[in-house]
Amino acid sequence: MKITHILALGLMLSSSLAGTGTAFAQAAVPVAVPVAVPPAEGDGGLEVTVSDDSEWQDLGIAITSFATDADVPTRTNAGSTAALGRALSQVVAGDLKNNGLFKPSGPDGLPQPAYAQIQAPDYGTWASRSADMLVQGFVRAGGDGTITVGCYLYDVRLKQQLVKGGWQVPPSDWRRAAHKCADMVYSRLSGESPFFDSKIAYIAETGPKDHRMKRLAIMDSDGANHRYLTSGQAMALTPRYSPDYSKILYLSYLNGQPSIYSYDLATDRQTLIARTGNPTLAPRWSPDGKWVLYSMAKSGTTDIYRISSAGGGTPQRLTNGPGINIGGSYSPDGRQIVFESDRSGSQQIYVMAADGSGQKRISFFGGRAATPEWSPRGDQIAFTHIAGNLRVAVMSPSGGGMRHLTDSWQDEAPTWSPNGRIVQFFRTTKSTGVAGIWQVDLTGRNERKLPTPVGASDPAWGPVRP
Repeated sequence: MKITHILALGLMLSSSLAGTGTAFAQAAVPVAVPVAVPPAEGDGGLEVTVSDDSEWQDLGIAITSFATDADVPTRTNAGSTAALGRALSQVVAGDLKNNGLFKPSGPDGLPQPAYAQIQAPDYGTWASRSADMLVQGFVRAGGDGTITVGCYLYDVRLKQQLVKGGWQVPPSDWRRAAHKCADMVYSRLSGESPFFDSKIAYIAETGPKDHRMKRLAIMDSDGANHRYLTSGQAMALTPRYSPDYSKILYLSYLNGQPSIYSYDLATDRQTLIARTGNPTLAPRWSPDGKWVLYSMAKSGTTDIYRISSAGGGTPQRLTNGPGINIGGSYSPDGRQIVFESDRSGSQQIYVMAADGSGQKRISFFGGRAATPEWSPRGDQIAFTHIAGNLRVAVMSPSGGGMRHLTDSWQDEAPTWSPNGRIVQFFRTTKSTGVAGIWQVDLTGRNERKLPTPVGASDPAWGPVRP
């Protein structure tokens, strides 16, 4: 689903406010990627980028309910435009709060600006509330059912508009506009790449532990818009989004046969990539989407192979025993692969070139190490550290700087946010054996459990949506 991005937003809030006869939708252009919004008048190239987490958290960010020019019914599940305006601001506030960098306030308990104040905020009111930054917006319902959302970020102390954006979305996609707003604010204040408008694939688990149904499912980055993709007749495991977001790669056990499938999200059709006839594990995409890595057990050893993502052809064997070699996560540039192997006597982390050459161990810190995943930034590798309990940890690609991000009974299978700032994993509760999806930022101080309708494991965070 494409979003229409509104250009020159500040000039088109309404003809009565901006003094122009231009209709808002006339400036809309359909895009597959975010479109830069021209700087606000008087911006002067101002940059607001803070250098560490404490400074980010010290920013007082007020987020108000989004205003509307007329409270009319919408085709969304949020209600009228007034109710939708509040729901939009709540999603924005939740995004900025839950990532661990900001501590925003609102929309509850804050004054609600009138529609005419969206472009002309009352800076004095917000200064008296010790707000450094102000996020305001509006929502309008179109005659064709579409929703138009505008979003503005202001510096209260400098009395300047820092950035603005607008999006036209179908009713079912209104939350995307809120995530885009939060992404815009996050990027402007932190100087980092956004990640809120993204999706998560995972395995939904129901039933008793010894006979558990495992279905492929997806949801938004905040846990909303949950959807099952498979029926549960065949067990699904270890999903991963393709680099272009069009497909999900996963392992299926249809009729007991391990098979690697690519699920096309636009058509709901599945393509068989490989059916090896042997125990198969952990399929993974290459960064360019041309290759699929997987592990296969044969003749007493388990090795890593790669095959064309189109399916067919002869698999190329990248490792050659001894023991068990599993996983395979490419570096962002596609030149290296990180994997786990017990060739030294216990599970440890190794790296090799993309063609399988130059294999070397990088984990030397005690205990065992498994499920490595390379950061999108390329600077760290997340993994499961097994030393008594299972904990999520990170280290450099050379194996240095190891540190734990979690400290629970069983945390495993980390996956990265698109910008490499947040690590997601699944945690199994000792008393119940039920798994759930959690997130933690790189400080290790901000943990959050994502809402899922049933037990959840094997999360995979997709890239930012086009």
